[in-house]
Amino acid sequence: MNIALVILAAGKGTRMNSDLPKVLHPLAGAPLLVHAMQAVGNLAPERTVVVAGHGAEQVRAAALGHNPTAQVVIQDEQLGTAHAVDQAQAALQGFDGDVVVLYGDTPFLQSGTLARMLAARADHDVVVLGFDIAELQPRYGRLIMEGDRLTRIVEYKDATKDERAIRFTNSGLMACDKETLFDLIAEIGNDNASGEYYLTDVVALANARGLSVTAVKCPESETLGVDSRQDLADAETLFQSRARAEAFADGVTLTSPETVHFAFDTVIGRDAVIEPNVVFGPGVTVESGATIRAFSHLEGCHVARGAIVGPYARLRPGTELSEKTRVGNFVEIKNALIGEGTKINHLSYIGDATLGQQTNVGAGTITCNYDGVMKHRTEIGDNVFIGSNTMLVAPVHVGDGAMTGSGSVITSDVDADALAIARAPQVEKPGMAAKLMQILKAKKAKLQRGS
Repeated sequence: MNIALVILAAGKGTRMNSDLPKVLHPLAGAPLLVHAMQAVGNLAPERTVVVAGHGAEQVRAAALGHNPTAQVVIQDEQLGTAHAVDQAQAALQGFDGDVVVLYGDTPFLQSGTLARMLAARADHDVVVLGFDIAELQPRYGRLIMEGDRLTRIVEYKDATKDERAIRFTNSGLMACDKETLFDLIAEIGNDNASGEYYLTDVVALANARGLSVTAVKCPESETLGVDSRQDLADAETLFQSRARAEAFADGVTLTSPETVHFAFDTVIGRDAVIEPNVVFGPGVTVESGATIRAFSHLEGCHVARGAIVGPYARLRPGTELSEKTRVGNFVEIKNALIGEGTKINHLSYIGDATLGQQTNVGAGTITCNYDGVMKHRTEIGDNVFIGSNTMLVAPVHVGDGAMTGSGSVITSDVDADALAIARAPQVEKPGMAAKLMQILKAKKAKLQRGS
């Protein structure tokens, strides 16, 4: 089956009280729009069309960043959902198949639900997605069913008392053959209080033509939309709860699960241990048997089997930890490959570097990678001992088996098995400390008398 997606993402989101388009507000490290686009990944759509309006260029960048083949069309005036879908018509020229309409602010939709909608298309011309609402609210239109036939969608304000008591409500999602969909949209008018063109009118028009219309049911949580900051916070809570449950099911140990925060794409292997107050940014993979200790922050990195990270460590994008590495207290690593068994235990910064196997990096070591204009790399070999408080001024190479003396500033390459010491000789002046203290005390007393 050929599938095209039309994702409605044109709204400003007034209730968000933000300059940022609503669909670009982040959930678990990714825009709401990306979550909606991810939901359909397993369906391998032939085309994806995003209808943008407010902040269109920002929306375009986010959509193409996730799916470079997506097409972004502009709805200059927001004249209703049917009008929004109609803006995608030109982008779907030459496409022959089913169109699925969904919303960029609905992040929890599951691909299996969309698959059921498309399966229902085998027997019906139009398929709408609905859900049973837990609490009766005036916010949603009611789906009026006769058996498996959806006869109409009635808005709450237009519903009778009996209709308002119906719990089966409209999510707004719809699947239909492209030609049929746009034929029906062409008939929709805007004779209503808002003067807008509503996609829900497709149902009545299709029934009037004698077409078959039905509704597929999904859990209410899948249709959760984000319209306000409170909604966004609630969505984050729901996402994290689900992510933690999935981690447990995958054999991950979370010692204080309510304090661990996942990103939308976090991958953690079986028998990994995640201690309290760990935050995962986007792009993190932690392999089986690794341990992430408390108060660590990881983003854009890969942690191999048996590695131990933290506590209080920060792994930034481009970090690659090999097996059995050790990254300890207050260590920051960025764009660096750390070889198997290597230890960076305390208070160090390793950026734009390659470290070999079984190397030890002493406390307070810094790779000085930035000259104010360009970044430069530090190369450290196998079985190297870097003394505490060593400054490695890149570009620089330290050979296998070499050592650096504590407090050294290394500006030149160090040969294999060599000891490099680069620090000024210690100077001692007998009695000078006592004299200096007397001078300082006298100066302080003079200042106090003057005041």
